[in-house]
Amino acid sequence: MRNPIPLFFLLALSTACQQNEKSTQLASNEVDAGRKFLRAALDGKFDVAKEYLLPDSLNLNYLDVAARGYDRLSQTDKENYKGASIIIHENKNENDSITLLIFSNSFKNDRDTLRILKRDKNWFVDLSYLYVHPSTTKQP
Repeated sequence: MRNPIPLFFLLALSTACQQNEKSTQLASNEVDAGRKFLRAALDGKFDVAKEYLLPDSLNLNYLDVAARGYDRLSQTDKENYKGASIIIHENKNENDSITLLIFSNSFKNDRDTLRILKRDKNWFVDLSYLYVHPSTTKQP
């Protein structure tokens, strides 16, 4: 009988290569992009959130700041964010390629707004809008 170690090595290598492929699927619409981005951020999976982010230096910097802030949270707060539900309060379509998504989560019920843009048939979160838009969202 031949030594099975080379076969196991090839199987392990094959599995590792498959896991390095993109772990997410493209968002099917603007709400899906926002929801997937928010879920990944609440779960502390900023590498996954990055896949739904409009790729520019300002957005990447804001995501990095958010990731560092998440890392400084207590374990209890991290678990509360992971267990939180995403609440979509309003979906405002500005045009066919820009949507404002007003949201909160069930752990911290603070409303805020994500801007979601369509680029090359795909939807991406413009995280910079969260930091630079005037705070006009009113809570009931």
